[in-house]
Amino acid sequence: MTMEEQLRGLIDKFNKKMAEDEKMRDEVKHLTKTVNIDLDTEKYSFKLENAEIFDFSCTALDEADVVITSTPENLQKLLDKELRPMRAYLTKKITIKGKIQDLMFLKKFF
Repeated sequence: MTMEEQLRGLIDKFNKKMAEDEKMRDEVKHLTKTVNIDLDTEKYSFKLENAEIFDFSCTALDEADVVITSTPENLQKLLDKELRPMRAYLTKKITIKGKIQDLMFLKKFF
């Protein structure tokens, strides 16, 4: 499965969870964010608003509230749970520009 397919799957999972769980939806509905994922050779972006992720694209936005930078290999390890998010962050296998609180808040929904 390609990285694009995996990211689309995670977005679908998030949106489904938000549609089905009113309590979770209420927790996140106040967030409005734009996100870039920069994997050097691959770039992705999406928007979050009203507890829904939309406008997923295989290009980076000119400006984003949150920018996640890594490599395809390290992101794959994170997705496969072979690399823990905090360890990846502390060892600089993933860097995050923006408010880390937003990402820490959102990670519980995936």
